[in-house]
Amino acid sequence: MVVPGPWVENWLSRPRFARYLADCGGDRERALETYEWNMRLGYALMRDAAHFEVALRNAYDRSFNARWQGSGHWLLDVTSPVQRPLWRQVKGRRVDVNVPNRKAIIDAARKSGGEGPSDAVLAQLPFGFWEHLADAVHEQTIWIPYVYYAWPTGTSRSQVDHAIHLVSTARNRAAHHEPVFAGTGNHSITYVCATINNLLSMLNGDLADYVQQTSTLMALWAEKP
Repeated sequence: MVVPGPWVENWLSRPRFARYLADCGGDRERALETYEWNMRLGYALMRDAAHFEVALRNAYDRSFNARWQGSGHWLLDVTSPVQRPLWRQVKGRRVDVNVPNRKAIIDAARKSGGEGPSDAVLAQLPFGFWEHLADAVHEQTIWIPYVYYAWPTGTSRSQVDHAIHLVSTARNRAAHHEPVFAGTGNHSITYVCATINNLLSMLNGDLADYVQQTSTLMALWAEKP
């Protein structure tokens, strides 16, 4: 058994390991076990969130392709609602809220080797890009005419926006090795897991069944040291 001496703080930093020591009553061995368990929990969460991200990306792409009538691909055409300027008042200032979208598309195109085929650019876009397509500022330009149709009839944009944001936040915490086990209420692992399953069931029922049957998230949750 490796003794968790001062090398642990040198590795994780004193403040980060202190979070686990506090949860484990100062027991260093159990604190290190809890850190490792949290890492496994985070990996399982990112796997389920990644399956949802791919499903969301492709569902939105299909919805846009079925309805977009521009001359170029809906993602790369500068007249597309994801690219063209969209001015809003933000804290008293006139702001083009599509600037982050355009930057994300430019970065994704660069990573895929220039303009590249649209599917290659799609695959390089970050989760945040897809998350923003259902936010309030894009309700009229993107949600109503395009991505609403990826969801069951009558789906609430605000509820979808809230749920996707919840998954995105949890995924980012896991990606940065934060203590994902410590979330409470709507940020608890069990709630996030249920949210992913619910979103998937609306997008693709067969995929939802597959993810539920193959996910290790809840089994790991039951194994806390």
